Amino acid sequence: HEREHDREISELVTKHEEEMEKLRAELNKEQKQLLDELRQQMAAAHKAEIEQAQLQSQTLHSLELETLRLSLNNMHTSQLELTQSNLRKEKEIALVELREMLNDKRAQEVAILQSRHQLEWEKIKEQCLKEKEDL
Repeated sequence: HEREHDREISELVTKHEEEMEKLRAELNKEQKQLLDELRQQMAAAHKAEIEQAQLQSQTLHSLELETLRLSLNNMHTSQLELTQSNLRKEKEIALVELREMLNDKRAQEVAILQSRHQLEWEKIKEQCLKEKEDL
């Protein structure tokens, strides 16, 4: 029973690790996609601003353009950092929830195994008593 119990616990741990790795991979993939989208949006916005600035005069508007570009870069950098932070928090929350779910499932399975073990032990005990009586 102990070997079976250990094997089941080992299987649960392996399954837990596989699920955690799968979740990590999915979250990393989503994060990369969001980062790529933000980079593309930043590049598109930056390109549009540069094209617009080239149509305007080179004197007064070039200073305004530089200010806008720096502001936009700062804003996009802030958005990117915020998005990364949010993704990190979501990933942590998902991992905690998965860990809790797997721990609950493991606790239930351990309880079931313990009750089975107890029942089998009592059956064996009863058999021993019966055999003693028969002897």
